[in-house]
Amino acid sequence: MARVTVEDCVDKVENRFELVLLAAHRARMISSGSPLTIDRDNDKNPVVALREIADEQVTPDDLKEDLIHSLQKYVEVDEPEADAVPLLTARDDDAEDGSVVFDRMSEEELLHSLENMVPPDKTEEF
Repeated sequence: MARVTVEDCVDKVENRFELVLLAAHRARMISSGSPLTIDRDNDKNPVVALREIADEQVTPDDLKEDLIHSLQKYVEVDEPEADAVPLLTARDDDAEDGSVVFDRMSEEELLHSLENMVPPDKTEEF
């Protein structure tokens, strides 16, 4: 392939705007030192990127994922929330195997208890 055109790549990436974004991202990757998958043939990075896409040396889906990942500023991680908080551990004297028992308290009960606490150095005077 002596020259690469958009028509050579349209069957790989149907949307021309997306093709431009992916080729530009791949050209930036080549500029930053990413290894080439085809011979350069004295071409510049955007042309090499288009030739790689046309020759199916790089997949558009992988380029798209890499482009999205490079544009993300903050990745939200879903962590499961605990329903109840263990308070104290105590041995269950009734249990034969000596298992540990956890007292559980909901978040509302914990907040109510904290609001009603009186500091130990201050006592109410009547």
